[in-house]
Amino acid sequence: MPPWAEEGLFLWGGAMRRFVKALTMLGAIVAVGLAGLAWVGHHQFTAPGPSFRPVAVVIPKGAGTEVVARLLEDNGVISGRTVFMVGVKLRRATVKAGEFLFPAGVSQEEAVHILSEGHAVIHKLTIAEGLTVRQALETVAEADFLAGTITRKPPEGWLLPETWHMSRDEQRDEVVARMEKAMRQTVDVLWVARTPGLPLKSKEEAVILASLVERETAVEAERPRVAAVFYNRLRLGMRLQSDPTVIYGLSDGMGELDRPLTRDDLMTRHPWNTYVIDGLPQTAIANPGRSSLEAVLHPAKSDELYFVANGAGGHVFARTLDEHNANVVKWRKIERERKAGR
Repeated sequence: MPPWAEEGLFLWGGAMRRFVKALTMLGAIVAVGLAGLAWVGHHQFTAPGPSFRPVAVVIPKGAGTEVVARLLEDNGVISGRTVFMVGVKLRRATVKAGEFLFPAGVSQEEAVHILSEGHAVIHKLTIAEGLTVRQALETVAEADFLAGTITRKPPEGWLLPETWHMSRDEQRDEVVARMEKAMRQTVDVLWVARTPGLPLKSKEEAVILASLVERETAVEAERPRVAAVFYNRLRLGMRLQSDPTVIYGLSDGMGELDRPLTRDDLMTRHPWNTYVIDGLPQTAIANPGRSSLEAVLHPAKSDELYFVANGAGGHVFARTLDEHNANVVKWRKIERERKAGR
């Protein structure tokens, strides 16, 4: 090999070594840089976020990662989108739709966990015992976290009073359907275990009578006794003479009047006025709670035929009309004293 060739190989080999060394150094620098970026990204991903208070954010259905990141940034949950989006991708997380509550200072890592695990905010809606269907539907309609209009028209008395749990944007019709289904299931279960020999022809009659008991007393311990009074009157062919039935017919299904009942009201004929019709009204007058349903299906054993308010939130019961009239006199005296401010 000529001397010049050996010299060229030597020079080329030296250049290659320098090139490889440079590449190695560059690779090391890149590796360090990437490691640094990874550390910064991980730090941003796991560090506390910018929010100083809990923040609720609604994630719409079908929202992609970029849209979700923008919503979180716009609401002050995170301070940047890129790290969040990379974190979602690396963790292969599936972001769910719904309303989510992010604690103050929540990290992006924790935010991804909240969104992917579906820890959506649960709203509560209470349908109180004794509300009419019309009142209950108004309560559902006014719940601003629900969606859609109400087209269902459940029969009076057939919505279960309870505190209901639901997510944002549940359809109002679906909520009403759930309430009605729960009431029918409750009645079915209680009906099977009812006391034998009750003068009821159907579950519908049980709900009607339970609605009267519900509106007559808020004292749970009294309800089986009130139910017994109504049964005793039905067996004897006496009219039930329940004031709430009169009010229901006069209030267009609202179950409330802004004035006391008058004698003329008691004589006004309509399908619910148990002062002028025999037997049960044509429909329930409110949604009875489980306690009232149980009272009607398991009434107390008594021969009482009357009851009137006792002035302390409950009632005093009587077997004879003379006893009842004496109790009414006492109640009227209490009413007069209250009006006089005593």
